[in-house]
Amino acid sequence: MESVAEEPRWLNECELEAWRALAKLMFNLPTALDAQLLCDNKLTLFEYFVLSQLSMTPGRTLRLSELAREIGSSLSRLSNVVKRLEQRGLLYRAPDPENSRYTRATLTDAGWDLVVAAAPGHVAAVRRYVIDGLTEDQIKVIREVASHVMRRLDPCVAEVRPGATDSCQPDHAGSVG
Repeated sequence: MESVAEEPRWLNECELEAWRALAKLMFNLPTALDAQLLCDNKLTLFEYFVLSQLSMTPGRTLRLSELAREIGSSLSRLSNVVKRLEQRGLLYRAPDPENSRYTRATLTDAGWDLVVAAAPGHVAAVRRYVIDGLTEDQIKVIREVASHVMRRLDPCVAEVRPGATDSCQPDHAGSVG
């Protein structure tokens, strides 16, 4: 007996508009942020995320698997970018002394200097393109929606705890990511 295929759950008009707006954002925002970083610092957005994440960790060092998880990347993509950043002298790789099956990346002083130099322009671009003009409630909704979608993509992804408000207070400082 032939099975009857279920009819797809088509998007209604409101859902379709939301999806198209999100898709345009996913395509256009990284391009704009890449352009700013490439022009000002000769870094891609992805490279900046790698350096920035390392700059915010104790000892400026992380296992590559943890770094991939923190920035939402596959290990293979991260490995290719880390190799290029290492060739530029911005970080170095070494076996993890606790378990040599793992490799760690450590930010060099040159990498630190570059991420510190890039951070103001990057933050200004993020503010210009995303943050400025939004209300505090809209910013919280973006955080909640992004966390929800990331949980759907990967249930192991670290997320903002429901009810956590300490990082959403006005004038919160300290992050260059």
